[in-house]
Amino acid sequence: MSEQYHLSSSPHVRDKITTSNIMLMVTIALLPAAAFGVFNFGFPALWNIIVTTAAAVLTEYVYEKLMHKKITINDFSAVVTGLLLALNLPPTAPLWMGALGSVFAILVVKQLFGGLGQNFMNPALGARCFLLISFTGRMTTFVYDGVTSATPLAQMRADGSLEGVNTFKMLLGTIPGTIGETSVIAIMIGAIFLLLLGIIDLRIPGTYIATFVIFISIFGGHGFDPQFITAQLCGGGLMLGAWFMATDYVTSPITKRGQIVYGMLLGILTGLFRLFGGSAEGVSYAIIISNMLVPLIEKVTLPKPFGKGGEK
Repeated sequence: MSEQYHLSSSPHVRDKITTSNIMLMVTIALLPAAAFGVFNFGFPALWNIIVTTAAAVLTEYVYEKLMHKKITINDFSAVVTGLLLALNLPPTAPLWMGALGSVFAILVVKQLFGGLGQNFMNPALGARCFLLISFTGRMTTFVYDGVTSATPLAQMRADGSLEGVNTFKMLLGTIPGTIGETSVIAIMIGAIFLLLLGIIDLRIPGTYIATFVIFISIFGGHGFDPQFITAQLCGGGLMLGAWFMATDYVTSPITKRGQIVYGMLLGILTGLFRLFGGSAEGVSYAIIISNMLVPLIEKVTLPKPFGKGGEK
């Protein structure tokens, strides 16, 4: 009997590491950030996590059932999408908004482009930007300890100074923000877990963070002030984005040089948006724009075949 070979799109699985195993490990790695979000913001955060994640899984199941496709909810990719979206929501966001975001992420960004491996942008970030555009007020209102407060980044942007910025609280994560972005410690616990397993490496997040720090130090007006740099790293979604969304296998480059270029682009765009854009954040837009430029990055950085003008 002759063997049949099938050509499929990325992500390509090697050895005994399957897509479902990778997604399960990412889910586990996100749990410290989710747990701290519940500790920090209480039951509203917990309900948002449950409803948003469940809506993502249900949307994927119903769509695949109606379209007579193979049911893929067991690969945990929908769980990761829903959980990431929930961690990018304000803790007081209405439950219907998270559910709507999950439907958009799975149905529009993922499934309508062919499913896992075919989407051109991170589904959770695509949904977050959709919600930001559609419900700007709800997505940018943060309540902490019963008081509506500005995030540290928004406060720095408004004041133009570092007065009132408590970097100790920012390191601990006891600050206003989205459910999963406030605790750098919790995020790094999950990131180190993925690094040790070899699910991700330092190339993209390391280049992203280093480029961002250099950019804001040159153009931010505070030089290499440790307080300013710490506030920028810990006061928004950069760490969550760098370790868990910029490293998405499907929407990031596969070549080593491409990953370096991608990380540098992310750092520059995030710096531009934060320092000169209309918002104090910018991570989501930076990652989505970079996602769309990945084919060009791959084309430029892909090693040329021997004898076609490449290095010998």
